[in-house]
Amino acid sequence: MITVLLADDHPVVRGGLRALLGSIDGLNVVGEAANGREAVRQAVTHRPDVLVMDIQMPDVDGIAATRQIARDAPGVAVLMLTMYHDDDSVFAAMRAGARGYLLKGAEQDEIVRAIRSVAAGEAIFGPGVAQRVLGFFSAPPPPEVPFPELTGRERDVLDLIAGGRPNGEIGRRLGISAKTVANHISSIFGKLQVADRAEAIIRARDAGLGLQGERLPGPGASRQPPEVP
Repeated sequence: MITVLLADDHPVVRGGLRALLGSIDGLNVVGEAANGREAVRQAVTHRPDVLVMDIQMPDVDGIAATRQIARDAPGVAVLMLTMYHDDDSVFAAMRAGARGYLLKGAEQDEIVRAIRSVAAGEAIFGPGVAQRVLGFFSAPPPPEVPFPELTGRERDVLDLIAGGRPNGEIGRRLGISAKTVANHISSIFGKLQVADRAEAIIRARDAGLGLQGERLPGPGASRQPPEVP
């Protein structure tokens, strides 16, 4: 027998679910809750196999309640049954510890199947939700940002340094004063733990910076020593 707790702030929804589940062999509704705080209390008290829970509820919402249940009653499998299908809601529920996520438009047999699945330790998502989850995990990871310890402005300065730009030109391009450029460069040296501009350029170019806008000397021109801040 799979024991089920229902949590939804609409009595009509709870009543419909109780009637549905009460007609299915092997399922037993052991309680109802109208808000997240009551859902947590009853989950800890009754220790149902499955808690069918809405997200938007008064007092404590379903996400916060799921997080607390995962901590205080980890054996309870939470199945979200909600009208919210946005990515923020779906992934917040997953991070909180929900094992399943269905939309309220789901067919009755789909709800019953989901309850049995999460009770058996499986994760289950409605068709539309499953596509979003698969799309999220199959998407290529975002490209890594070189030198994450630098601020965005410092990274801009380093990119221009690596491209061979002198301080004066860096200031004009970025709309900042020469003193501010020098301060950024000093900060960059400290964060990258480099001794001078030449070493910073090597590090930056190894990371792919400065290659697009590199300034090369003209024919017959001699290379000037790196400008120091």
